[in-house]
Amino acid sequence: MISKQQIEERYTVVFGYAPTHVVRSPGRINIIGEHTDYNEGFVLPTAIDKAIYVGIGKRDDDIIRLYAEDFKEYFELSLADVHPVDKGWPNYILGVVDQLLSRGMSLGGFDMYIDGDVPLGAGLSSSAALECAVGFALNVLFDLEIERVDIAKIGQLAEHTYAGVKCGIMDQFASVMSKADHVVKLDCRDLSFSYKPLELDDYAILLLNTNVKHSLASSAYNDRRASCEEGVRLVQHQFPEVRSLRDVTLEMLETHVKPVDTEVYTKCRFVVEENERLNQACDALEQGDLETVGRQMFSAHEGLSKEYEVSCPELDFLVDYVKSFPEVIGARMMGGGFGGCTINLVKKSFQDLLVERLAPIYKKQFNLELTAIKVVPSNGTELL
Repeated sequence: MISKQQIEERYTVVFGYAPTHVVRSPGRINIIGEHTDYNEGFVLPTAIDKAIYVGIGKRDDDIIRLYAEDFKEYFELSLADVHPVDKGWPNYILGVVDQLLSRGMSLGGFDMYIDGDVPLGAGLSSSAALECAVGFALNVLFDLEIERVDIAKIGQLAEHTYAGVKCGIMDQFASVMSKADHVVKLDCRDLSFSYKPLELDDYAILLLNTNVKHSLASSAYNDRRASCEEGVRLVQHQFPEVRSLRDVTLEMLETHVKPVDTEVYTKCRFVVEENERLNQACDALEQGDLETVGRQMFSAHEGLSKEYEVSCPELDFLVDYVKSFPEVIGARMMGGGFGGCTINLVKKSFQDLLVERLAPIYKKQFNLELTAIKVVPSNGTELL
């Protein structure tokens, strides 16, 4: 955790005066609901206690000055000259500025200091956290009166246009809208949402990072999307009102897709069943029944691995290994797949012991370090 005071002190060293505001915007996890977002389904994310922090202050000209602690780098340009740049990290900030300008909002020059403790490359959405921190900070600094949901949408569009990543809305939405001890049930069709209680009691959420990213990820993602779209197209011959897999039943798939293309059928069935698993997990959360949530997570991993085929040996190994411990009531791969983390529901008192046992076995099997990340469900973007 980085304190407001630390950000203020470092900002003052870099820019020579104290920041007007310090904003914290968190990374996120997703309890269940994978590959449902681009099929207009449901997701179940929450923010975590790892975040991006920005300090910000107004200038009396139109210059934007940025400093990224991670890279120990400055970046500077004028408000009139905002454009995507070759250097990677400033684009996440400039993309947000561009979105605000394109909406006709009145901005001036500013200084911004950026730091954070979201582990990079673990699939915890540090980029979305940064975009939302920037949007929130500029909103406060220039009194723009932007709604929270719009800050999320602006972050998503910034990533599309300046970072060149066609991400869904979940990451930004979770970063801005989460509240502690709850998950957000987000409908990716219309962005309606509700909060479900996440009462962990004796349990904790432990992420196990495979520290691997297989190159299959982007091509497989496109293939899966194409399969889902093909399934919808086949169903639409009989049911023209169907818009996405959100509207499709298992019976429709059995009748209209399976006889034509078993591969497409299997991929589509996973998505339809994943939405159902998520709804059952939400019902269980409202009953305070974590065991059922855990069972749905194990079931989701089975589907992601065997049916949707977006897992990898490292992820499968970690999920299979923890199944043998009664102290672990649920686990699955989290994110797009082919690497990244597993998310585990583990007895608090057993977390360290589990990692102690698992790390050397994982190292022996794959010659890779296993990184454990303890996370706590937390509030969304806020002014410190």
